[in-house]
Amino acid sequence: MSEPATTTGTAGTIDVHAHAVLASSEGAAGAAGPELGTSEDGRPFYRVGDYVLHGVRYAGSPFMDVDVRLAAMDDAGITRQLLSPNPLTYFGSLPVADGVAFARSHNDGLAALVATHPDRLLACAQLPVQDVGESVAEARRAVRDLGMAGVYLDTDPAGRTLDDPALDPLYEALVELDVPLFVHPSPLGPDGPPADARLRRFDLDLLLGFAYDETLAVAALVFGGVLERHPGLDVCVSHGGGTAAFLSGRFAAAVEKRPWASQSLRDNGFEHYYRRIWFDTHVHDERSLDLLVAHAGVDRLVFGTNFAGWDSGARDAPAGDLGAALTANATRLLRL
Repeated sequence: MSEPATTTGTAGTIDVHAHAVLASSEGAAGAAGPELGTSEDGRPFYRVGDYVLHGVRYAGSPFMDVDVRLAAMDDAGITRQLLSPNPLTYFGSLPVADGVAFARSHNDGLAALVATHPDRLLACAQLPVQDVGESVAEARRAVRDLGMAGVYLDTDPAGRTLDDPALDPLYEALVELDVPLFVHPSPLGPDGPPADARLRRFDLDLLLGFAYDETLAVAALVFGGVLERHPGLDVCVSHGGGTAAFLSGRFAAAVEKRPWASQSLRDNGFEHYYRRIWFDTHVHDERSLDLLVAHAGVDRLVFGTNFAGWDSGARDAPAGDLGAALTANATRLLRL
């Protein structure tokens, strides 16, 4: 365990929540892109299928320039960083062949980037989630051949909930490979959610939509029996698991009283499985972090920043004993 920090960062701080955008992956999904460009009004854009993100400048930023990233990491006191796919480019609705082609291109490019600074950077794999068999094959290739440290999934990969039995072969493969699974939602895009236009206001698709999806992920993992079926699986959910810490008492009461709870869930209780999930601490507020610690415990919390994103918490690494614990936890989670 590293020494307690004397500033906002820790000497050995490890950041597990940092996305990368790769020039080498442009066009790797065929007509779906992704594509970087500049609008007629001079604003940068990033196109993924029919969705166009305007005004975010990836080129020359830590997302794409590794030297800029490393300098920013140094400035923030971050020693190592786990790079992961851009949630905009999960591509779960593409034909299988296109999904496989993009995943392979992305993973090859990200592994090559990480290999230039192996003491500072680690990588998580993109998977072609529309086909579980292909996902298993790509996870094995990414870990065994490319040296990747984990895999990345959406909260509802290719429209499946995380407790869908169809995903069990993937979870079994991750246990066999001895790597963690990281779960992060995707933005809703230009048309979603069709049933609730209220989330299209005030950026609530990001502010509330992500927390909504992360809470559903926790429910699927616990209520849906994923952790019961796969006791060796390590899963880390982004942004503290959404609202699950706030709702944990209500979730626990449901396990005791609702007819869908399995016998194992009733016998062990909600907290037993909830505390088996890992969570990053990118929750923006000390009181929110206190609530997360109170309900989830400290042993499976890891530092995350959404590095260089609109809500980056790069300077929010807790100091003292908690900061040291987060670094030690990340070392365990990433098998360092």
